[in-house]
Amino acid sequence: MVTLKQLAQQLNVSVSTVSKALHDSEEISPETIKRVKVLAKHLNYKPNKIALSLKNSKTKSIGVIVPNILNHFFAKVLYAIEKEASKKGYDIIICISNEKLEKELKSLEILANGSVDGFIISISEETQIKNKLSHFESILNQKLPIVMFDRISENVNCDKVIIDDIGAIYKATNHLIKEGRKNIALISNIEELSVGKLRTEGYLNALNDAKQYKNNPIILNINKSEDIETKIEQLLIDNKKIDGIISIDNITGVVALNKALKLGKKIPKELSIIGFSDENVLHFTEPKLSTISQHSLDIGEKSVKILVDKIEKNKSEILTKVINTKLVLRQTTL
Repeated sequence: MVTLKQLAQQLNVSVSTVSKALHDSEEISPETIKRVKVLAKHLNYKPNKIALSLKNSKTKSIGVIVPNILNHFFAKVLYAIEKEASKKGYDIIICISNEKLEKELKSLEILANGSVDGFIISISEETQIKNKLSHFESILNQKLPIVMFDRISENVNCDKVIIDDIGAIYKATNHLIKEGRKNIALISNIEELSVGKLRTEGYLNALNDAKQYKNNPIILNINKSEDIETKIEQLLIDNKKIDGIISIDNITGVVALNKALKLGKKIPKELSIIGFSDENVLHFTEPKLSTISQHSLDIGEKSVKILVDKIEKNKSEILTKVINTKLVLRQTTL
């Protein structure tokens, strides 16, 4: 492996000059910087990360803990995190909690033992249900910064990257009301999660604020032990007047569309449907599903930027960054 010392010897300059040139220091002339970088590239020089870590007390690594790697939203956020972290010279170490508090806790404990400089986390379902948060406080007490995204806790004093869940569903519900829909149902399989509660709140707020809307809310919460397809089909059979559906997760909107078509509903003439997901579902629906886009790539990128700033600049200010959503109207709405 080529070292700084070997580069310095070949160029007949000091090790310090080589190091500064590789970091584009203003102390070094442009000509010398060019010479150093050309030789470094020619000899395939790579920084010794272990040595840098010992010198700077930094690992240049970020711990990322997500609840479900099979969820397309989390997969896209991870993609953006890795891309932005690499751009900033950081590696990422990924752990999957599989929605379990104990796995989340153990992942934090292992990585906090000198392996990473900070964490990007989306809280597991079990953590949110039990409201067990002491493991996050323990990490923060070790002076390791945390950035939470999507699933967060307002009771943990750390940086957060979220979307306006209430506003996103409010806007979608309001669109259906403006279409003239009189019986709008909300479908969810995430009612126990913070984002599920906020999205339900947005739906209820929109109905309450619409003076022309006279009917009661229709909410179908589907738990993990229940069959999603059966529950949604039964909802449509039992409530034939439903003329609008808001899905607040990335599965039930597609299922609702398929079941409505099976039952002979004319989409969107008789029934409008809006889902909550990224473009992964669009290839599998006909007609194409109208959706709320979460901008998952922006969430991942912003999470890294906030964390790296906290690591490298020791910023004390606690930020909550709200990423804008977008209502994308396609063939399942008027």
